Amino acid sequence: MSGAARGPGWFGGAGSVVESLGPADSSRNRMVTLRVVHLRHNFRVYPSPGQQIELARAFGCARVVFNDGLRLRQQAYEAGEKYVSDRELSRRLITEAKRTARRAWLGDVSTVVLQQALADLNTAYRHFFASVTGKRKGGEVAHPRFRSRKDNRQSIRFTKNSCFKILDNGHLRLPKIGALEVRWSRPLPSDPSSVTIVKDAAGRYFASFVVQAADDETLPAIESEVGIYLGLIHFVVLSDGAKVAAPKFLRRSARKLRRLQQALSRKTRGSNRRKKAVVKVARAHARVADTRRDWQHKLSTTIIRDNQAVYVEDLCVVGLSRTRLATSVHDAGWAAFIGMLEYKAARYGRTFGRVGRFFPSTRMCSGCGRVNERLALDVRSWTCSCGAEHDRDVNAAKNIKAAGQADFNDRGACVRPALVPAARGEAVTHPDAGIAPADTGKRFHVAEPIRRVRTRDSGAATARLRRAACRTGSRSPRPGRGRGARR
Repeated sequence: MSGAARGPGWFGGAGSVVESLGPADSSRNRMVTLRVVHLRHNFRVYPSPGQQIELARAFGCARVVFNDGLRLRQQAYEAGEKYVSDRELSRRLITEAKRTARRAWLGDVSTVVLQQALADLNTAYRHFFASVTGKRKGGEVAHPRFRSRKDNRQSIRFTKNSCFKILDNGHLRLPKIGALEVRWSRPLPSDPSSVTIVKDAAGRYFASFVVQAADDETLPAIESEVGIYLGLIHFVVLSDGAKVAAPKFLRRSARKLRRLQQALSRKTRGSNRRKKAVVKVARAHARVADTRRDWQHKLSTTIIRDNQAVYVEDLCVVGLSRTRLATSVHDAGWAAFIGMLEYKAARYGRTFGRVGRFFPSTRMCSGCGRVNERLALDVRSWTCSCGAEHDRDVNAAKNIKAAGQADFNDRGACVRPALVPAARGEAVTHPDAGIAPADTGKRFHVAEPIRRVRTRDSGAATARLRRAACRTGSRSPRPGRGRGARR
């Protein structure tokens, strides 16, 4: 998103990139690749009390259809029956259900809302099956769960088939709901393909439009490239030495949140005062999240505009969130910031690259390339054996930039990074890694102790082994130097 001033209705955004082949270029006799960037613009809406009732009814109907579809597929799976197809779900849970007295009230809302609820269920199942079969990258995706009316987030989606329309007076007209007042903070770049109405835990309503970006938003090419190291003391450390202090929005609001949580705990369960206290706590957390998101959007836009290529480290945020630094890690919001850099780089024609999480960026000397021993977190500067003095974070940012540049060739294509030799203390082999043939039933160790007995051909054999290892791209430790070998 641009760094222009944002009104109170701005809530954030996301993007995706789709590449397609356009018409052939006759001058060069080749196909032109067109980049289609889809963006999401969120605006605050203010429904009237009557419209809030209609929205609540639509939220409930979509939730019921989603749960009915999930329950039907689970029952078919437990009974050993065939997987219920999408068309069968739509026929049984929408078309036929409206004709029964039990589900006749489904006709009070738009049919598109119910169809999109089933589409969300189908998407959840596709992601689950892709995760189980190993086709989907990343962490494991759990089985779809039932929705509840007590969920913090309620949403419904309208597509073009529902004939939603933005009126001349700025209101958003939705079928069977009416014209909603929208707080516009910027014009839409194109006609929206869909709109999602969201109600968050703080009781706020938002309209999320999916639009296609402008035809060509590529920024002029520049020479500067930068590596980014993300931290907790300094949120961003650039390879050129610039540092951006971590704002710590959650820490700054901890006192107010603590007071609101204490007031909530004193309220009687089920009372109206407790419901009001819950909304106050949710609004305080929403204010922290909105402030962090706005700050990250401005910072990411500045970095993308000022650099032609941006390289970051692929952090394991899930693993770091299980340590004693979990509160600080969640307060930083690294994953959201990296996502902003990635889609903005694709939108504005910049290069974005990730460096592997196991790359020793902190303890590698950016001058000579030597990988030193592990550094404690309180060590902020260190001196390499070559005599170079390094700031811990700036040195890591320089190494990330160098590794990112090595991953891309001169035409911008990603190539496989080179192997990094491990330190001698880390080059170990698991003692139970190998198993003898089944007929003997004996176990053997991969790192067997090697007697230091020099023979006439031992030096030649060792040289042949090392040459073979170099040809295959691997590097084995010297005999007898493993952790499980004798000294």
